[in-house]
Amino acid sequence: MKDISEIRSDFPILATKVYGKPLVYLDNGATTQKPLSVINAVNEVLTGYNANIHRGVHAISDRASEEYEKAREKVRGFINAGKREEVIFTSGTTGSINAVAFSFGERFVHRGDEILISCLEHHSNIVPWQMMCERKGARLKIIPINDKGEVIIEEYLKLLSRQVKLVAVTQASNALGTVVPVKKMIESAHSAGIPVLVDGAQGIKHGVTNVADMDCDFYVYSGHKIYGPTGIGVLYGKEKWLTELPPYQGGGDMVENVTFEKTTFNVLPFKFEAGTTNFPGAIGLGAALDYVLSVGRENIRYREQELLEYATQRLSSIPGLRIYGDSASKISTVSFLLEGIHQYDTGMILDKLGIAVRTGTHCAQPVMERFGISGTVRASMCFYNTREEIDILGTGIEKVISMFS
Repeated sequence: MKDISEIRSDFPILATKVYGKPLVYLDNGATTQKPLSVINAVNEVLTGYNANIHRGVHAISDRASEEYEKAREKVRGFINAGKREEVIFTSGTTGSINAVAFSFGERFVHRGDEILISCLEHHSNIVPWQMMCERKGARLKIIPINDKGEVIIEEYLKLLSRQVKLVAVTQASNALGTVVPVKKMIESAHSAGIPVLVDGAQGIKHGVTNVADMDCDFYVYSGHKIYGPTGIGVLYGKEKWLTELPPYQGGGDMVENVTFEKTTFNVLPFKFEAGTTNFPGAIGLGAALDYVLSVGRENIRYREQELLEYATQRLSSIPGLRIYGDSASKISTVSFLLEGIHQYDTGMILDKLGIAVRTGTHCAQPVMERFGISGTVRASMCFYNTREEIDILGTGIEKVISMFS
């Protein structure tokens, strides 16, 4: 793995100062920072070959189309999908889940059917299913979690009834850091003939994701969570499902033939990519995946686990600090509260010290309700963070406590 100073030099924003103090960026669960290679890749598109893809016969349109499809192949390889046609570019995780919720719901869900999700889900993997259930007269069933923030597998198995048409579950909790045993859950669902969607927004950047080994039917994630641009995301779906599902948007490029009497749709993957897609973002995402591979995914996973262990030890030693989510299997995220101090007060004081953390419900209100709290402070780390930054966080928390004491 590269030396940490070399890695940090790849990310220009990490040299920023906030209120005259070096930025300590611990909000990677919300969005990750971008390496120069990604910034340069997007800049090259906009300054060198910015032209609408798939529709032009001129040189820069040809190049834009070629680089866009190269990015699709990079995504396919990164998650080990079987075919490039199984990779759909979307606006992000939210856009991908909404696409499946609408299309799958239209074709396969009827009154009295059930969709199964867990208590750990981000709102983006709750609300689209609620909307679909309301539209189709179906029911949303919830897999409970225990006091450690882990899915209770025994309860999950009890919920796998004939009425369940789809399971939609996160790969890793954005609020608690819990890694969910999705492969085991997929095996159980498939044994009952039920397809599974995995929300990989948090899981994609922590280690290796292999959709073939996981055997999920759908997998979704956002580019900005894995060092790529915002506004670009991925929907992977098994070819058999994508072929059967109706498109959820109509417009240019997703059609084969259009008359006022009837429209026929394009082949995969274009059937689900209506209009001008975010091709600069897709190319930037491809550059981000190249960067991750250059560092090494196993190297990243190992380093982040080291940071998680160190942060857990350092913060656990602070009197009055309680960590929420102590599963044995976690991504590098620590959510906590300070006794008698509101999370927003903690976050605002840490900000004045140059420390960026996330505060609130983290778009996971049911998780907070499960623990009887209104929110937490979340420090989410990635491989460009350091032990020294965790020490700065610990010292900052101690200062918050001393101010309120």
